[in-house]
Amino acid sequence: MRTIRRLPEGLVNRIAAGEVVERPASALKELVENAIDAGASHIAVRLGEGGLALIEVTDDGCGMRADEIALALERHATSKLPDEAIELVETLGFRGEALPSIASVARVTIESRPRTGSERGVGEAWARVVDHGALIADGPAAMPPGTRVRVEDLFGKVPARRKFLRSARSEWAACLDVVRRLALARPDIGFTLEHDGRRALQVLPGESLEHRVAQIVAREIAGNAVAVDLARGAYELTGIAGLPTYNRGVADHQYLFVNGRPVKDRLLIGAVRGAYADMLARDRHAVLALFLQVPPEEVDVNVHPAKTEVRFRDPALVRGLIVTGLRQALSAGDRRSAQTPDAGAMRAWQTEAPAAPSAAPFGERQTSAFAAPSWNEARVSEAGTAWRGYEAMVLAPPAARAEAAAAPVPSSEFPLGVARGQVALTYIVAEAADGLVIVDQHAAHERLVLEALRAAGAADGQARSQALLLPEVVELDEVACDRLEGAAATLAAYGLLIERFGPAAVLVRAMPAALAKGDPAALVQDVADDLAKHGDALLLGEKFDLLLATMACHGSVRAGRALSVAEMNALLREMEATPRSGQCNHGRPTWIKLAHGDIEKLFGRK
Repeated sequence: MRTIRRLPEGLVNRIAAGEVVERPASALKELVENAIDAGASHIAVRLGEGGLALIEVTDDGCGMRADEIALALERHATSKLPDEAIELVETLGFRGEALPSIASVARVTIESRPRTGSERGVGEAWARVVDHGALIADGPAAMPPGTRVRVEDLFGKVPARRKFLRSARSEWAACLDVVRRLALARPDIGFTLEHDGRRALQVLPGESLEHRVAQIVAREIAGNAVAVDLARGAYELTGIAGLPTYNRGVADHQYLFVNGRPVKDRLLIGAVRGAYADMLARDRHAVLALFLQVPPEEVDVNVHPAKTEVRFRDPALVRGLIVTGLRQALSAGDRRSAQTPDAGAMRAWQTEAPAAPSAAPFGERQTSAFAAPSWNEARVSEAGTAWRGYEAMVLAPPAARAEAAAAPVPSSEFPLGVARGQVALTYIVAEAADGLVIVDQHAAHERLVLEALRAAGAADGQARSQALLLPEVVELDEVACDRLEGAAATLAAYGLLIERFGPAAVLVRAMPAALAKGDPAALVQDVADDLAKHGDALLLGEKFDLLLATMACHGSVRAGRALSVAEMNALLREMEATPRSGQCNHGRPTWIKLAHGDIEKLFGRK
């Protein structure tokens, strides 16, 4: 058996680099976090070939003396832990492995100058160059107060690691995401990012959170989001959450922060998904930036070498805070739908005048449609007579006409306006004081039924039921029946009364009053499928929110059903009084509005 020996310092650093420096984005994250912890007010980042050739981070922070630069390149040397209380760390970095690990797999140049007149020294600039663990140069430099770290030829002498890196384009995308997340975490700091000589990002210091989120996440979010602000004791949740109707197909626009640290934590991501569960389609993702502040002793940030994951002492409290905070915020803007009509849809409304017939030389016979035999003088005369009759009727004084009184122009007390008609037996067209409103009757009523079911169950713990004249037997497999039997008490609270009827069937005795006309067999089958899909992964309340959404879909007004004007107006008034009526249970908008200005643009008036 071989004897135990100590590994060489260079090999130890390369092993540490394997944990800390997975790709250029990992090194960039460590360097920018160091600049933030140094108290910088502006951070400039330059990249070459997605970080494979060059990573340069320059800040105007406190700077370092010559002896501090040398110490910073040693393992487990840090200025970010004033004592041994690692559980109370409040900085972004504290392990003291980043710089020596990077220097062991790349050429690193550190130039720094402390601020003149500070306690840190006389303000002389110094530079130190390390190439894959070997000291190359050490001497004076010339630069303003602050620090500049330059990383070149990453993994240049470690081909086994270099070949596993992705293309420059993929590495650039990862680096851009790192800078975006750190810039969102600190709106008080200005950031500049250049890639291959092209400026890709620039934000100014001291911006508001709303402005920083709009600049980095998406400019459209400014009019399609609500503010989040909720506190429970020492726990505080703030941020910006997009409306459910403003969503993406991937989750890369969800920015989550714990004590100012960007994280990608499964608990937080699951809580966000749960908060949007009955408002978002399952293949769509919310757009948001959430900031969670917790006491340092209540969270462990040292569970991952790259510090991208955290562990909470009370995960249930954190999950509940996020779900409640998001739902309360969305309830404040719950009647809002997508704020801007889709550009493609708006273009479809544009009309073009028919092309005028080409002018023929004088004396030649016209062959256009206007000179066709079917368009003869008799028809022209007939059309002219009809028009004069219509003109006389319209211009006649009111006493000479027998018209029904026009409906009053809607006032501001009805935000969704007054119904004017129905299109394709699916969409309600209403006139509001500030524009034209189009409502999807099925999507809107689906939300109304869901909220009615939810309110009924929350009011007294027992929703109204409609007993079936003849109880219906629904046959399912035994496992599905077991799940339904276990959930029977909770389903009864929402008005669905079922009981076991043999090993492979359940008996439906009553339906929720709001779904009295629904199909019991289809409803129970969908509820069983939802129980099988979600299992125990969700909190009980979230699980049954999804079940209620399934139940609501069975009891809502379907597309293709003709509605009277009274029914349409009743639906509009109920939407105005119902929480979250701006989107259906699947995240689609229930209504859109064409403002007067949009309509004027369609007709070239504006």
